[in-house]
Amino acid sequence: MSDSRVHEFDGIYLGGSMIPAVGKLKLATNGLAWRNSNTGNIITVLQNDMKKFSWYRVAKNYEVKLQCNNGIIYKFDGFTKEDYEGLASFIKSHYHIVLEQKELSLRGWNWGRTEFQGTQLSFLVGNRQVFEIPLTEVANTTSTRNEVALEFTQPESGNKRIKEDTITEMRFYIPGMATIHTEGEDLEKSIKKINTDNEDSENLVLGEDGEAMTAAAVFHDTIKQKADLRMVTGEGIGSFQDLLCLTPRGRFEVDFYPTFLRLRGKTHDYKINYVSVIKLFLLPKPDEMHMMFVVGLDPPIRQGQTRYPFLVFQFARDEEIDITLQIDEELLKTKYEGRLQKSYDAPTFEVVCSIFKGLTGQKVIVPGNLYKSHHLHHAVKCSLKANESYLYPLDKSFLFIPKPPTLISHSEIGSVTFSRVGSGITNTRTFEMKFNMKNGVDYQFGGINREEYPALNEFLQLKKIKVKNELLEENTLNFHDELSSSDDEDDRRLGRIGDDMGDNDEDSSEDEDFVATESESDVEEEFDENYGGTDSSEEEEEEEEKKSHSRKHSRSSSKNVESESEIDGINSI
Repeated sequence: MSDSRVHEFDGIYLGGSMIPAVGKLKLATNGLAWRNSNTGNIITVLQNDMKKFSWYRVAKNYEVKLQCNNGIIYKFDGFTKEDYEGLASFIKSHYHIVLEQKELSLRGWNWGRTEFQGTQLSFLVGNRQVFEIPLTEVANTTSTRNEVALEFTQPESGNKRIKEDTITEMRFYIPGMATIHTEGEDLEKSIKKINTDNEDSENLVLGEDGEAMTAAAVFHDTIKQKADLRMVTGEGIGSFQDLLCLTPRGRFEVDFYPTFLRLRGKTHDYKINYVSVIKLFLLPKPDEMHMMFVVGLDPPIRQGQTRYPFLVFQFARDEEIDITLQIDEELLKTKYEGRLQKSYDAPTFEVVCSIFKGLTGQKVIVPGNLYKSHHLHHAVKCSLKANESYLYPLDKSFLFIPKPPTLISHSEIGSVTFSRVGSGITNTRTFEMKFNMKNGVDYQFGGINREEYPALNEFLQLKKIKVKNELLEENTLNFHDELSSSDDEDDRRLGRIGDDMGDNDEDSSEDEDFVATESESDVEEEFDENYGGTDSSEEEEEEEEKKSHSRKHSRSSSKNVESESEIDGINSI
């Protein structure tokens, strides 16, 4: 502090952000500036924009909170107790504002009231602040009858400076019905805007349908309104209305901004940073009428306890759009390096895909030519558990969409097993394909048409993925089983036929004895070591049987003659 007109402080943290940032704070007569020590980014606030200064005792020594006229709040953390006198004197003499000392509530109570101050949501117990939530970090908000949940934007997973746990969600329990005078001043103004022209409501807040609103619903709407106000401060690049999303299900409005996009639905509102987009896929649907655009997210968005690591949009192939982006020509060349165009006039799926690619810097993955299904499509229809969808064999992975979206990398596959459920002829139309992962997790896809097996097997061989084929083993076993079962069935059929014929034949008992017993036993005796030939009595009996049955059973008599000739031949030898 060499000059009394300038105050400088080192090691000052910028509060209200998920990522801790330290830098140098400089106060001058015409305003203040904070410079990030790591990135060099500078935040400046002019004297005319300053509204209120507050002094708090916090975790990192002491904090100065600056509230601006436009509602923006800055927090500078890291001051010592001895810095107060000099800061208060400088702020009063040059900015004509009193540095107020305020105390935080240390009771530990979780029941209080909320106030909206600019871009901050304050939770108060009595008249003392417990904590503040920067609305700029709220990624999504949902509400039930008496509860409102806030989901926060997560920092980049690869950021090495993040070594501590971060808050992901906070829930507020707000019972009862909303009245105009129950909440804070800022909330009261927003309630009055909602409750227009309702003089006979007896201080109850009415919705657009004329029904009284719960306090939780009004609180939820106020947060969304504050989010809208802070988004006006940024310049939108482009917007798409009523896009069909298969996962999560619904129709959304997608607004693009320089560093993030906004996904607005009927009940959910998401803020997604472009650094969270890690994968982009553009895939033709086998119905030849639609295209599916898949956006991979890390961290995923959430709806309650359900996580969605993928967004799956569906577009009609023949739907076209004409759009002009709100970006300067110079910025298109310098920042985006030709990845974006000023205007588009093309099918909707191509325009959306190109804008995502240009803003995120990610490549768009499309199917290759190594795999074509039996019907010459890029995907095969199958089911994962109880969900029937499409499995796309891609160059470096398998992707199952739309529900549940599942990405399987080739490098993580230990082996693939082809098998069929059950056995028998009735189950040969479909088979199962099981991915045995190296980490022990298995994915089993069923209901695959048997016509798809050759193409899938060939693709796995080309990608040098180990294949265990149980279909061939099952086919061999089933073949032998079918043969044995068919032989048994034939024997049973012949037995039934013989019985039926015996019932209709007058001399069936003699024929059965002759064919099935005597002739076979005679032949077997010829190869016996004690065999002594045939005596004349047997020959005479056979001759008499031949004569008596020649008219009725010519076929049986011919067999008899053959047996006699064989026996005579053996006797002569």
